[in-house]
Amino acid sequence: MESHDILKKAFQNCSPKEIAGELGVSLSLVYKWAQEQSESGSGSRNPLDRLLEIVRLTEEEQIIEWLCERCNGYFVRNPSTSSQQNFEVLPATNEIVSQFSNLLSRISQSAIDNSITLDEAQEIREQWDRLKGIGEGFARCCEEGDFTKMEGEKETEPNPRKTLY
Repeated sequence: MESHDILKKAFQNCSPKEIAGELGVSLSLVYKWAQEQSESGSGSRNPLDRLLEIVRLTEEEQIIEWLCERCNGYFVRNPSTSSQQNFEVLPATNEIVSQFSNLLSRISQSAIDNSITLDEAQEIREQWDRLKGIGEGFARCCEEGDFTKMEGEKETEPNPRKTLY
């Protein structure tokens, strides 16, 4: 889906006139954002295209992370895949189940004393983010039929933290 299509759909939920007023731009400009750019003059470079260009130029992923946080979400980069048609579904399935098990184990270890420290919360967040990436990789491999790439992207397991008691 192109950026102008997304804006066109978004304008079904909020009137372009209201958007123009809030942003202090002309109504015609807001309407042009929802049109495909062409050499004949229709359409206009919209804020989504501009933001994408800023991210590309700065190579700063925090821009996307900030935007996701402001929208009550979280950014997870899609892993690269290379559809080589080398199916190994069972090991890929075992990997995602194993990573989920590791996360649950970490949560259990952290909560054993009925509290979770900020360091433990950060470790849980890191494992959760890693699991989301592995899950996305698994879904993309399913879509492309390539599980060899997923095997190559396994991360090494960190040493488990020892509880002092």
